Amino acid sequence: MTSEMITAAAAGAWRLGDLDVNRIGFGAMRLTGSGPFHRGTPSDRDRAIAVLRRAIELGVDHIDTAAFYFSALRSANELINSALAPYDDDLVIVTKVGPYRDYAGEWGAAARPDQLRSHVEENLRQLGRDHLDVVNLRRMGQDSIAEHFGALAELREAGLIRHLGVSDVEPRQLAEARAIAPVVCVQNRYGLGSTDPGTDELLRVCGDLGIAFVPFFAIAGKGGAKGPGGTHGSDGEVLAVARAHDATPAQIRLAWTLRQGPHVLAIPGTGNPDHLTENIAAGALRLTDDEVARLDAVHRPGD
Repeated sequence: MTSEMITAAAAGAWRLGDLDVNRIGFGAMRLTGSGPFHRGTPSDRDRAIAVLRRAIELGVDHIDTAAFYFSALRSANELINSALAPYDDDLVIVTKVGPYRDYAGEWGAAARPDQLRSHVEENLRQLGRDHLDVVNLRRMGQDSIAEHFGALAELREAGLIRHLGVSDVEPRQLAEARAIAPVVCVQNRYGLGSTDPGTDELLRVCGDLGIAFVPFFAIAGKGGAKGPGGTHGSDGEVLAVARAHDATPAQIRLAWTLRQGPHVLAIPGTGNPDHLTENIAAGALRLTDDEVARLDAVHRPGD
């Protein structure tokens, strides 16, 4: 498909609280380097900044990031700040807290509730903001998120955070959070053929509640952060649909994900300007009902 002139608006829009965003956004994780969990060769700084600026030119108004997205020489938040500040009024930057990495890049224990303020403040400092548009609490395996989410709700009341979301949760943790403060988005791993039935149910619940569902690794396949971005190992049905649209398998995976509901957003990440253009163009793909059914069969074999 011809993708040069397609912008993020082609995918339609959704509202995060009182913030309107195009359904195709940008994930900043891969900006810092190509290695798993940012341990590989640091990215080219000028190229990463150019990708961010090009994303904005192509209509992206929703960027997903985190202070723990960094490699030996690169910080996703710092790259965003350098590339885009002063920020456009309609740019929504979503970050997340919960995981912890030390300055050497080693992962530590999950943040305690009383540590979350310092993590929020670190994101504010790196991004050069006086408040964060949306902060997702990433669940780190705990059964209850009430204490952690309650700490973020207090920061929302204090004006440091505008809206709250949750990540890597089950429906019961979403309900627990909503009893404390409004939730505008849920960010879970989800993609064609790479999820479990529980996440399908969570996606439906979010739709019923009017909450955005924001999948990560939607095109990375089963490899997740180590995956090639959906370019290898694609199922034959994905390849067949891709050929019919003169598209890439990654674009078909994105288009299928967006077809799961008007509340589903996408945040594909890349440090490659060509891949950026392709990802955004996927928002203009219109799969037929038959193609969706064929891909659904890949996603839920045996149904």
